[in-house]
Amino acid sequence: MARAMFEYTKTVLKKVSFNSDLFCKELEKALNRLLPYEIDELTIWLKQFTANKPELYVCMTLMK
Repeated sequence: MARAMFEYTKTVLKKVSFNSDLFCKELEKALNRLLPYEIDELTIWLKQFTANKPELYVCMTLMK
């Protein structure tokens, strides 16, 4: 079940990446729901996903 939540989180983040405010909100929700090791995986995925999306860098401050 936990793996499904991680994959769902990635799907949602991809869909709302057009709006940095929505992206930040969904990222915050994900950080509250995911397990610690999934948050580590999400951090790696986010670094790759936002590499060419500078408007989403603001949301990366939530990861700390």
